[in-house]
Amino acid sequence: MGLKSKIILLAIAPLIVATTIITYLGLQSARDLASQELSIYEFNLVNAKKQALKNHVNIAMSAIRPILENDELDDAEAQYQVKKILAELSYEDDGYFFAYEMTGVNLVHPTQPDFVGKNLWDFQDRSGNFLIQGLIRAAQAGGGYHRYIWEKPPLMIQEDKIGYVVAIDRWDWMMGTGLYLDDVYAELAKTQAIMNDNIQRSFISVIIVVVITVILVILLGLAINLHEHKLADSRLKEVAQRFMRLQVNERRGFSRELHDGINQLLVSCKFRIELAGNKLKREHDKDIVQQELVKASDVIGQTINEVRQISHNLRPTLLDDLGLDTALKALIDQFTERTGIEVEYHFQVPTKLPDEIEITLYRLTQESLTNIEKHAHATLIELQVWQSDRYIVFECLDNGRGFSHKGELSSGIGLINMRERLELIGGDFILESQRGKGTKVHASLPLEKPF
Repeated sequence: MGLKSKIILLAIAPLIVATTIITYLGLQSARDLASQELSIYEFNLVNAKKQALKNHVNIAMSAIRPILENDELDDAEAQYQVKKILAELSYEDDGYFFAYEMTGVNLVHPTQPDFVGKNLWDFQDRSGNFLIQGLIRAAQAGGGYHRYIWEKPPLMIQEDKIGYVVAIDRWDWMMGTGLYLDDVYAELAKTQAIMNDNIQRSFISVIIVVVITVILVILLGLAINLHEHKLADSRLKEVAQRFMRLQVNERRGFSRELHDGINQLLVSCKFRIELAGNKLKREHDKDIVQQELVKASDVIGQTINEVRQISHNLRPTLLDDLGLDTALKALIDQFTERTGIEVEYHFQVPTKLPDEIEITLYRLTQESLTNIEKHAHATLIELQVWQSDRYIVFECLDNGRGFSHKGELSSGIGLINMRERLELIGGDFILESQRGKGTKVHASLPLEKPF
């Protein structure tokens, strides 16, 4: 996996993880909230059923109360009329009233008349609930509710039911009615389906937003990478072109030094030797021939010095023979002897440096001292080289006149050469200066090659 892919993955992975966690917590919270709302909704629906049952029983009691309070009717006639009224009372499609003796004997049951006259005290629904006993206990407690399972007309399918009963004290009866809860469950199931659908749609919306965001992040990352790649290519081409120009200029200078210096000296030496030979053939005085040979020897010595200087400019031999510290000291000593400017020098690098860093530091020192000598009018220079973590740090500070214009900070050929030398090995170059406050050259060179 490439570096760019890792960077894109590093940007996307936290987004996906955070979104997953937030989505999970949101879904869990939505489910909990939906469960609470369903519980509240169920409670309200059941309460509405209970209130309706109580109202129906109150209506039935209002219908039979005149008979119960009529003392002129004997019990048999009064009971007959109450049973008749209760058997004929109904509401909605499946609402009816029932009556039992407190002993469990059924007195009124419009939907199942076979139960009339039977003792259902020990009757149980399919869940094992003694429903008649529960209803009687509720009536004896002054009226109340009881839940059980019973056949729902007209299909007589067993459904959950809630009943409300009261006691008829005159004859020690229990009378009441009940409402089936299947419509409550159907309403709850419908509401839960709607809630689940809303949660699912919200989850899908979040997934769509996440996918779109991830795609946008990837596209943006690719666009940025492409843009940065183009900029890097352009910068690399520019640096390569400048480096080629630098090489061409160095080779041109080297060629000029060979042609104008060494070549001329060698030609002069050749003429001196030929002249000495001609004079020797003509049997001139040996002293005259000796003078020509001495002059030729002097020219050869100048040529050797020229070659040594060119070799030193290409790569100082001190770097290979005695190391960077000694080479810099020799360079600084030559500078101080030539200019009279005091240099405070500190070198703290415990490790052996690569060749490209050594020559870069040497040329950086050489160029900094040359610029100070030409332009700064300084009297004191602080030059330090030290190792910090994975970097070699170079710093040269003078107390010269400095400069303030940005054009002066970047237009010099020497400064451009320093900057480009550092860029070629992945280093950083900073030049700071203020008018009248001197100039500071700061550079950091990585000990490891940058990616």
